[in-house]
Amino acid sequence: LGRGFSLEELKTAGINRNFARTIGITVDHRRRNKSYEALQANVLRLKEYRSKLILFPKKASQPKKGDSSPEEIKMAEQVAGTVLPINTKPARERARAITEAERKHSVFQTMRMARSNKKLFGIRAKRKKEKEEAAAQA
Repeated sequence: LGRGFSLEELKTAGINRNFARTIGITVDHRRRNKSYEALQANVLRLKEYRSKLILFPKKASQPKKGDSSPEEIKMAEQVAGTVLPINTKPARERARAITEAERKHSVFQTMRMARSNKKLFGIRAKRKKEKEEAAAQA
C-alpha cells in the first residue's frame, strides 16, 4: 500500500512508534496526512489490528501490562495470507447533465485567483493599514 503509517495516525490510535515497529506496524516519519478521512480510516485499521493481535509474554510466569491473557493465548492461531485486507472501492457517481454554472466555472481562473490572493495577502493588509493610519492622522 505505502511505506507505513504516519506518526499522527499512530498517536491518534494510541500506539508508541517504537512499540509499533516491534508488533509489525511499519512507520514512515516523513508521511503527512492530507485528509482527515484518510487519517480516520488508518486509525481505525490500526485499532482493529491492535485488537486482533495476540502478544505472547517473554516470560509466561511474569506477563507484562500489554501482553495477552492466558485464555487469548490458548485460542491463538497462526494466520496465513493477508491479515487485514483493505477493500477500497470508490463510490461510483451516477451520470448527470453538466449544469450551466459548471460550464461557466473556470478551475484555472479560480486557482490562479487563490494563488494571487495568497501571494498578495500581506501586501494588501499593509496597504489597508497605511490607509487607515493616514485617514486617522488627517
